Amino acid sequence: MSATLPLLAGCGGKDKTPKAQAPATPVEAVAVSGPKSEAQVSGTGTLERRREMALSFRIGGVLTRMAVEAGDSVRAGQALAAIDPANLEARQQQTSADLERARRDVERDRTLFDKGYVSRQRLDDRLSALKAAEAAYSSTSFDRRWAQLTSPVSGVVLARNAQAGEVVQPGQVVLKVADLTSPLVLRLPLSARDAGRVRVGDAARVRVAEMGEQALNGTVTRLGEAADTRTGAVTVEIELSGRPDLRSGQIASAELSVRTAPERTGAFARIPAEAVLEAEGARAFVLRLDGGIARRTAVGFGGFDGDDALVSGLADGAQVITAGAGFVGDGEKVRLVDPAKLPSTTAGSR
Repeated sequence: MSATLPLLAGCGGKDKTPKAQAPATPVEAVAVSGPKSEAQVSGTGTLERRREMALSFRIGGVLTRMAVEAGDSVRAGQALAAIDPANLEARQQQTSADLERARRDVERDRTLFDKGYVSRQRLDDRLSALKAAEAAYSSTSFDRRWAQLTSPVSGVVLARNAQAGEVVQPGQVVLKVADLTSPLVLRLPLSARDAGRVRVGDAARVRVAEMGEQALNGTVTRLGEAADTRTGAVTVEIELSGRPDLRSGQIASAELSVRTAPERTGAFARIPAEAVLEAEGARAFVLRLDGGIARRTAVGFGGFDGDDALVSGLADGAQVITAGAGFVGDGEKVRLVDPAKLPSTTAGSR
C-alpha cells in the first residue's frame, strides 16, 4: 500500500513544462503625420486661347463674300466676309436727303424768324428735326461700315459658320478667330465645393490625351464668379506655358493641389481609411502599435476624404495598423511586416 503512494503522487502533480506562446499576428502599419492642409482636385476641360472672338454682322442681309476657311491664318484688319450693301446704300441715300432738307428748313426759318415772320417755337421745331436727321444719317453710316467683317487680331480662323449666299441675322456668329499671341488656357468646370478650395496662383498638372503621360505645368489665373445654371459647375481657368503644338478645342485633364475643404481644416491628420475600425459621429477607433502590442485607441473623427480618414488625437509619428487590423484584438501581440518583402503567390501554389 505504501509502495503505491509515490506513483499516485506523481500522477496527480501539475505539469510544469512551459506552454508554447501563440505567434504574433503579422500586420501592416503607417506612421501618422501632422495635420495637412492640402488635397487634390481634378477635372476635365477644354483648351482655348484666352482671346477667342465670335464675329457677327450688326445688321442682317445676304452674305455675298466669305474670304476665309477654318484653319486659315489672318492678319489684323483683313477683310473676312461681306453682306450685300444695296439696302444699306439706299437707306444712306434716304437719310442723306432727309438731312439736307432739314438743314434747308432751318436756314429758311432762321431768316424768317430774324424778320419776325415765324415764331421761336417753329424755329425750335426745325432745329429738333435737324438733330433727328443727323442722328439717322450717322446711324446709317455706322451700319454701312458693318457691311464688311474684318479681323480684329492677327491669328487663325477657328470656325466658319456660314456660306456665301446665306441670309444672316444680326448677331449671328459667322466666324470665330483666335489670337495666337494670347496664352493657351484650360477652362476647367468644377463643382462649387471644389472650386471654393481653389485660389488664383495654385499650381496644376495638365495632361492632354494626344501627349500620352507627359504632364504640363499650369497656374490658376482666374476663378468663375457664377455657376452654370444647368450643371452648377464653376469654371476655373488654368494658364499653360507656351505649347504651339496644342490646339484650341483639345480635351485635357488637370490635377490641382488645393486646400482641404473648410469644414475639414483644423487639427485633423490623414490616415488610410482601412485603419478605422469603427466610427460614429465625431468619434472613431484605431489600433495603435505600442511596443509590438496592438492598443485600441479612441480618436476624433472628421469624416472620410477619398481613400483617407481624417482623425485627431494621435501623436505625430504614432503608428496605426492598416492591413490586418480586423484580425487583431486589443492587447494582442503583433509583428510588423513590410508588404514589399512578402513572398508572392503564384497560381496553383498550395
